[in-house]
Amino acid sequence: MTDDSAVCEPMGHGEGVAEHLHDFGQLRYAVRGVLVTVTDAGTWMAPANRITWVPPFHVHSSRAHGDTDVRLLNVAAAQAERLPADAAVVVARPLLREAFLALVDEPAGTARAELMQEVVTTEIARAPRESLRLPEPSDARLLAVTTLLHSDPAEPATLAELGHRTGASERTLSRLFSSELSMSFQQWRTLLRVQRALLELGDGVSVTDTAIRLGWANPSNFIEAFTELIGETPGRYRTASRV
Repeated sequence: MTDDSAVCEPMGHGEGVAEHLHDFGQLRYAVRGVLVTVTDAGTWMAPANRITWVPPFHVHSSRAHGDTDVRLLNVAAAQAERLPADAAVVVARPLLREAFLALVDEPAGTARAELMQEVVTTEIARAPRESLRLPEPSDARLLAVTTLLHSDPAEPATLAELGHRTGASERTLSRLFSSELSMSFQQWRTLLRVQRALLELGDGVSVTDTAIRLGWANPSNFIEAFTELIGETPGRYRTASRV
C-alpha cells in the first residue's frame, strides 16, 4: 500500500493517497486548504485549523481540496494509547498548533522533541472532538440514496422520493439511517452539506451563494446549521480560511 508517513509538503487540488495503514498513529494537519481523510467509519474533513487523528492500524486514504499544505506527525503505538481509540477531528488551538509545528521540525529524540510530544499528546487528548465525520453506509439500499446525495448535495427530494427512485420504502430507509449511521436522514444530509460548505467557503464563495448552491432554503438556516456543527459562523470561517 502507498505510505504517506513521510509526506510533509503541499498537495495539489484533487491529489490523494491510496488506502493504507501504519503500525503507528498519525496526526494530520493542513496549514492551508482542506485535507479529507476516509476510513471505514466515514469521511473526515479537516480544514485549516483542524487536526485529524488516525489511530494505529486504521485503514485510511487521503485527498486534498485546493492547494493543501500538509503536515504529518507520527505517534508511536505506546503514546497513541493516550489518544482516542477512533479517528477524530479536533480544533488546532494556538498552543496545540505551535507545539505540533515545532515537533514536526524538531529532530527525533531530543529533549525538546519529548517536551513538544507531551504537549501535543496532552492537548489532543483533552480537546473536544468536532462533528465533522460523515458516516457512510454498507447497506446497498442506503448506499444508493447517499450516492445520489453525494453527487448533488443540493438535491431537495424527500426521503420518500429518494426511496422511490432507488427502490426502497421511506420506512426502511429511515430505519437504516438510524440503525446503521446513528442519525436521521435530515441530520446526515445537513452534515454532508456543511462538509461541502467548508470547501465552497474555502474557495472564496460567499455565504449566500454557498447556501443557495447547497440547497438551503435561506442563508439564515445555513448559518445556523454551520455554526452549530463548526463552532463559528460561515462568514468568520470564510475570512479565516482566506488569510
